[in-house]
Amino acid sequence: MNTEKKIKKQFFGSKIAIRLWCIMMTLVLIIVAFMWSFQILLLEKNYIDSNITEVQTRLEPLMEDLKVEDLAYNERLLSYLSSAANGKMLLVDQSGQLIAMYSYGHPIDMGENRSDILTWERIASSENYLNILNRETYSCEVMADNRVYGYEIGIPVVYYGQPSYIILVRSFTELYKVLDMNRRQLIVLSVFLTLVAAVLAAILARKFIKPIHAIKKTVDSLAAGDLNATPGLNLKDELGQLSHSVEELGQALQRVDVLRKEVIANVSHELRSPLALISGYAEMVKDINWKNDIKRNEDLDLIIRETRRMSEMVNDIMDYSQLQSGYLQLKKDWYNLCEVVESAVIHCEQSAAEYKIKLQLDCPQADLMVYVDAMKISQVIRNLLDNAINHTKDGDIITASLTASHTGYKVSIINPGDPIPEEDRKVIWERYQRSQHQGGRRQGTGIGLSIVSSILNAHEMPYGVDCADGKTSFWFLYLNENESSL
Repeated sequence: MNTEKKIKKQFFGSKIAIRLWCIMMTLVLIIVAFMWSFQILLLEKNYIDSNITEVQTRLEPLMEDLKVEDLAYNERLLSYLSSAANGKMLLVDQSGQLIAMYSYGHPIDMGENRSDILTWERIASSENYLNILNRETYSCEVMADNRVYGYEIGIPVVYYGQPSYIILVRSFTELYKVLDMNRRQLIVLSVFLTLVAAVLAAILARKFIKPIHAIKKTVDSLAAGDLNATPGLNLKDELGQLSHSVEELGQALQRVDVLRKEVIANVSHELRSPLALISGYAEMVKDINWKNDIKRNEDLDLIIRETRRMSEMVNDIMDYSQLQSGYLQLKKDWYNLCEVVESAVIHCEQSAAEYKIKLQLDCPQADLMVYVDAMKISQVIRNLLDNAINHTKDGDIITASLTASHTGYKVSIINPGDPIPEEDRKVIWERYQRSQHQGGRRQGTGIGLSIVSSILNAHEMPYGVDCADGKTSFWFLYLNENESSL
């Protein structure tokens, strides 16, 4: 049994290949069965019917002449009747005596051909013979072994002025010899086609399954950590598309792996600084400044601030991971956009005041109703405000502006300062990317703008950044067409 399994595995390669081979062979066997059914049930019957029709067609013009003409004086007609039947003709008198026999138009010596005598004896003993004695024409098929072996036609005639009978016998023995030869040929052809089809099916099954094995091997390698593995297939069909998708998956996993390493490096770097500060200042407060209330409070404030920044970083990382993985669903409802922006501005005023930065709200309309997740949009505005505070010089003014048009509403967070370099504008929406074009505080977590990007993408809102006239504007649009899709 093990040897048989090894042979199957070596020849076919997999269970899928065996299934494909079985399917192909089933189709081949169905075709062979159809060929046999067509040959036996249709072609053979058509051969018999066509021969019978041929005999009937040849005799039909002579039937009226046979009723009135004396065959003893028309030897040519006797010969023609035999040849018209394409078989044998028996001439019988009123008493049932066999007068003459013809075969394919030629007279037969009745004393020498015993088989023809037996044919007549069979006819004379049949029920159909009684019909002809009553001067009635008859025709019948001669059956043997569930096959039509002959066709008979009995016709009343006149011979030397006496009532007589002609019996035409069309034998299908020669036809069945040809059909049996065709069957033997069909058997050989069926066996040959089955063997050839089996070999071709096995080859095609292996050829079809080979790229699947390559793709599976690549996926296994990717799962094992070999992110450089590729199927290496150059096909134009669906398997080629699948191979291309696996290659793209490998490339995406490489990017994810690089990003993972960068995240680990960035997070460890970002956490290392506040942890060092917390540890150092905690020891300082404990060992040095415990009697100096002012210095102690300053150090404790720094510890609290760094602790909060670490907490914000963890929260931002969790929020971003949830947004990217799709676990966090938007909870949309109708809200006043002006109130949402105003609430975010009030929330960020305290952190702006530490640097003597003033936040102002510019909202010309009191009611700007939007269908959004208010908590997430508020998080977007707070992140944009924190980003503006982090990159605005002390004492400047940051403006949160809302403008309305026939297409929708635009929210802009505008802060003064040098423009963001063009190369930085392309990457600031990515994780752990910063632009140190101004301010230089590095107070953010590095993923605030990527969270903004994820939330706005989830809301299908356009967004961007513009730099002009000494000001930087981060903006996003709420389009009225979003309401029509509700």
